[in-house]
Amino acid sequence: MKLQQFKKQFFSELSELFPETEIQSFFNLLTKFKLHLNRIEVALKPEFEINDEDLIYLQNALSELKKQVPIQYIIGETEFYGITFKVNNSVLIPRPETEELVNWIVNDYKNETELKILDFGTGSGCIAISLAKFFPKAQIYAVDVSNKALEIAKINATNNNVDINFVEANILDIEILEEKYDIIVSNPPYIREKEKELMHQNVINNEPHLALFVKDENPLIFYDKIADLAIHNLTKNGSLYFEINQYLGEKVTNLLQKKGFKNCILKKDFYDVDRMIKATLA
Repeated sequence: MKLQQFKKQFFSELSELFPETEIQSFFNLLTKFKLHLNRIEVALKPEFEINDEDLIYLQNALSELKKQVPIQYIIGETEFYGITFKVNNSVLIPRPETEELVNWIVNDYKNETELKILDFGTGSGCIAISLAKFFPKAQIYAVDVSNKALEIAKINATNNNVDINFVEANILDIEILEEKYDIIVSNPPYIREKEKELMHQNVINNEPHLALFVKDENPLIFYDKIADLAIHNLTKNGSLYFEINQYLGEKVTNLLQKKGFKNCILKKDFYDVDRMIKATLA
């Protein structure tokens, strides 16, 4: 099959499910990943003949997209902070909002080198690994409750040539930390069960609920626990960073202030909603 024929079929079969711009994005990702053609090459080579093996892959990908499986899971990777990460349905797909959190840390500590960093709920390892690439001399520890998530994170660390100390543990079961850290960061589960109806169905049906949802009656359970650990285990000038539920910024701020944290800075993301917070003890 020629590329232009497949493109016509691709757009036709997805037209009732996705806007055209999103379909084009899917097509670009798939042709780059499988056919190694960038957008300009696709435009210049409409007569490009897709071999049988690649066509089977692309047709299967089209079938998965029609089931609303995320494109990142279909191709098995995504880009985050300029770095390629392997992903599957054991880990959340890294989001642009989390890139902003990483960038905040990078900007705050760009003149530092000898850092000790702890990432709670590491998932794919996107935060820890991105920080390791920017701070090559840092000692970085990354914790997650999911063994399957840690398997992916370890592959990502190897693929990106960084050393991360991975730890399998339930944050809520940790009573004490052995060391002090300059940076403690977390993007914990923060979506309340009652907010499911606001979410895209492809997220609910495919991404790990363990990493997404918290009970309505105690939505700050992870923030509360991590903050308690940070009080005792941040260095004197250390900082605590969280990604947060956009509706709970004030509640997270109040929780941290009541525990004795200072300089609580609530920051909006590019969608102009409260998405991250930084706090210090000094």
